[in-house]
Amino acid sequence: MPDLYQELSKLADSDYYPFHMPGHKRNVESTPMKGAFRCDITEIDDFDNLHDASGIIQEAQNRAGKLYGCKETFFLVNGSTCGILTALSAAFKEGDTILAARGCHKAFYHGAYLRHINIEYLPYKLNERYGIPESYTGEDIEKALSDGIKGVFITSPTYEGRCSDIGKIAQICHRRNIPLIVDAAHGAHFGFGNNVDGSGSDCEYEKLPENAIKLGADVVIHSVHKTLPSMTQTALLHCQGNTVDVDRIRRYLRIYQSSSPSYVLMASIDLCIKEMEQEGTEFVRTLLEYRNHIQNAVRNCKNLEVLGKNVVDDAAKVCIYVKNGTMTGQKLYDILREEYHLQLEMAGDRHVLAIISGWDTLEGIDRLINAIIDIDSKIGIEGDASECISDNTKDGVIEYQLPKRVIGLNEAWDSDREVISFDEALGHVSGEFVNLYPPGIPLVVPGEEINSDIVRSVAKYLDENMNVQGIVNGDRKGFICVKQK
Repeated sequence: MPDLYQELSKLADSDYYPFHMPGHKRNVESTPMKGAFRCDITEIDDFDNLHDASGIIQEAQNRAGKLYGCKETFFLVNGSTCGILTALSAAFKEGDTILAARGCHKAFYHGAYLRHINIEYLPYKLNERYGIPESYTGEDIEKALSDGIKGVFITSPTYEGRCSDIGKIAQICHRRNIPLIVDAAHGAHFGFGNNVDGSGSDCEYEKLPENAIKLGADVVIHSVHKTLPSMTQTALLHCQGNTVDVDRIRRYLRIYQSSSPSYVLMASIDLCIKEMEQEGTEFVRTLLEYRNHIQNAVRNCKNLEVLGKNVVDDAAKVCIYVKNGTMTGQKLYDILREEYHLQLEMAGDRHVLAIISGWDTLEGIDRLINAIIDIDSKIGIEGDASECISDNTKDGVIEYQLPKRVIGLNEAWDSDREVISFDEALGHVSGEFVNLYPPGIPLVVPGEEINSDIVRSVAKYLDENMNVQGIVNGDRKGFICVKQK
């Protein structure tokens, strides 16, 4: 059997193009990290300690904070996951209730479980035409807040690149003296290149959104590896204001981060920050040029649609929607990978998602464009009408009805569990998260009742060969449910 290094080398030597994170895109010129082993040390003299930083690491963290406009910034070598766990643990006490978007990363739910935090959900809104999660306005938050809410947790941008109105939401939270925590894992590139002039008649994307720190959020988590030139597993946690105790942030970072943090990863973060200090404007200019190039090149496609600025706020997210219903998102994803050797980030029900960055190449961008145009011309001729999905042409917003909560998350996840077949699962209480991954938004959370919509959706996704997590999918297919007494 080949080892991991051999497989990675084989992939690196192939012509599979990476339209997915990390942001350096396996481009060896993106950072000076070619000889990574040379930097792999432990906490020795003169090299500081991440968990008690006062020297070279603290200087690096300060440099990152200055770049993003925040006084307290921490390096994360366990990814945004440990940043989310830390933020929830530091900001809330056991038994507190927080208002949150349903479409949060699974680390949010893990944090709520670990700290016994109660969750009240914002309305789960979907774009009616494209089926992707919507963002939130200040009015949405104002309507949902009650006296017992101790804080708000928002994911912005979403996986597909939708941004909530963080500025207004922060103002609403601060009037109540409660913290706003923003999972901006996919928005580490926001706020750069504000001096880029992207205006022009053929330019749909003129700039990137502002970053959540400058918009007033109290705690913001950035995955620098998702859209910037940094190694996988690298991230940042920013903290400002006085609604969250920074000493508690430090305490929980010591708990959730490795006691032997990788200097290679920390060096990668620092090099990424320096890269954006020096070349951030050019990085953004290139990203915007690539995105506008894509939009302009595929605008005449009839069967595939690359969602533009009116739907997707983030230029780095290229969402390709099958608008004639002749194939599923998974089928399009597989065709792009197997026939065109383009590895995308994810497949949804009717769309696929590619991530681009300022370190992509024009050759790679053109390969994606040519593939889209080629597939568009073929599916209009070869598409099987019997596979068509009815196409709702309204560009409105629908609110997805969440499953009924029967018992709490902790009680359900800690209970004795049993496998219940799909045919018999109606009315049973889920003992596990069930979701498509990526992005991992739960169809059902432990403690919620399994209804007919959930059963139907899971069966459909399995038929389409999509990655459904949290079920038993072997000889005996079924849901993992709380064992009935």
